[in-house]
Amino acid sequence: IHAMFADKNVKAIFMLRGGYGTIRLLPELDYGLIKKNPKILVGYSDATSLFNAIYHKTGLLSCFYGPMPGVDIWDGFDQFAEGCMWRALTSAKPIGELPMNKNDDVLLHAKKYEPVEGRLIGGNLAVFSSSMGTPYLTSLKSKILFFEDVAESPYRIDRYLAQLKAAGVLDKAKAILLGQFTDCIEEDKTKPTLTTEEVFKDYFSKLDIPILKNLPSGHVKRQWTIPLGAKYRVDGRKISVIESVLE
Repeated sequence: IHAMFADKNVKAIFMLRGGYGTIRLLPELDYGLIKKNPKILVGYSDATSLFNAIYHKTGLLSCFYGPMPGVDIWDGFDQFAEGCMWRALTSAKPIGELPMNKNDDVLLHAKKYEPVEGRLIGGNLAVFSSSMGTPYLTSLKSKILFFEDVAESPYRIDRYLAQLKAAGVLDKAKAILLGQFTDCIEEDKTKPTLTTEEVFKDYFSKLDIPILKNLPSGHVKRQWTIPLGAKYRVDGRKISVIESVLE
């Protein structure tokens, strides 16, 4: 990682795939080197801990939650995802409104809210929760929170959200954006369980803030490329990046 950031010929770094282990790297990174040599960094899932640490330690807005070569790009890159990626990685202006299908069921609340603005923090829910209480996560007060996950049983989703609630994180958020929670079901049909959707309603329906769900981000082919740490605006079902992140 240090070699790639120090190399003047490297303009962007893509995480090849997800998995686990980036949180092990955080105490060893030279954040001064990274700050002096800003690069576009793209990935998702396990990249969550790395991206949040870089944002917190450097203030850089160059970490993009988006497709990875070994998972999404190499074999039939989704046209929607490809368009979003190049738009995000080549625009010196604010990306603006993120594309969604008009018929997508994205609103958890029927209530209308005034537009809210704030910096977007988050990523993979399981990985994000593992960073709580460490020196590698920024203050979550008045942030727009974003989460997605894959192959986590509803009881595990419940556990992560219970941790965030107990830490006061959910009550301090300006808005919550939920990407795709792919295959987050209980495989054992004999076990009594809430669904992931019921878990969401239990935690989020009591919050008097905008909450959007089923957004095109996460472990799916059709996904946005979005900068973490940047300023966003949530207006009804419209989500916009309102800050330029590339020089």
